[in-house]
Amino acid sequence: MLVPMPELPDVTVYVEALEARILGHPLDRVRLASPFLLRTVSPPVETLAGSPVKAVRRLGKRIVFVFPRARYLVLHLMIAGRLRWKPPGAAIPRRLGLAAFDFPRGTVLVTEAGTRKRAALHVLEGAAALERMDRGGIEPLLASPEAFTRALRRENHTLKRALTDPRLVSGIGNAYSDEILHRARLSPLKLTSRLTGEEALRLARAAAAVLEEWTDRLRREIGTGFPERVTAFRPGMAVHGRFRKPCPVCGAPVQRIVYAENECNYCPGCQTGGRVLADRSLSRLLGKDWPRTLEALEERFPGGEGGGA
Repeated sequence: MLVPMPELPDVTVYVEALEARILGHPLDRVRLASPFLLRTVSPPVETLAGSPVKAVRRLGKRIVFVFPRARYLVLHLMIAGRLRWKPPGAAIPRRLGLAAFDFPRGTVLVTEAGTRKRAALHVLEGAAALERMDRGGIEPLLASPEAFTRALRRENHTLKRALTDPRLVSGIGNAYSDEILHRARLSPLKLTSRLTGEEALRLARAAAAVLEEWTDRLRREIGTGFPERVTAFRPGMAVHGRFRKPCPVCGAPVQRIVYAENECNYCPGCQTGGRVLADRSLSRLLGKDWPRTLEALEERFPGGEGGGA
């Protein structure tokens, strides 16, 4: 099963929920249950004990806890990492628990599903050290359409890869890239070098609109609570996680391409001119029988149940 990574909207609501609970409060201690979480040894994490939290920020998909004297805790939840807000001194879950950040008003638990522990915690000192954690991607909610386009065109990749490359664009992952490309009516496999000016503008506007809409939607869902169910598979999404279901715009069955630990979801009717993109595994299996149009797809898989592996 593919596990969704927290992306810009998810990390934003995490940051806002943490600010409401720990801003100005001292970090009593950090309890580590996994030796693999902490990736730095200097300065020691113990030196932050008693320090008040000056700010909580988002850096790409990372959460940054800011302390006095330019010291930082930088947490990357990666794919399966999640946060929980619990009463003070709460026990770290035995199977999923990685760490606990204890504050006077409560404890932030860090958990990670699965056996491959990828979440990472860094203790940094100095603004330069924090800057080195920045992958360099442009902020899609702050960039002008022209700056957004220049960032995408720095390298020639498919739009799907460019949108999810943190060196080019900050904070966007598998789920919201699908939604952005659907909103922009662009193929995920279109090359950035082949974007027209009108398409680039459409993509920049779609990125800002989708990210703003979903951030606001998550805020409304959470209210004054803490985001306990962070997932990229949401009923209101147009294509992501909706394989074989009808596109809410044109009704065509949503298709997907599965690769490694990710998948790309798209609508042939809205994004590829009715062409079904070849999924490597299934198209190799079917060979010449691979349906390349919506009409052929419907003939081979009545009800739109084709595409993807």
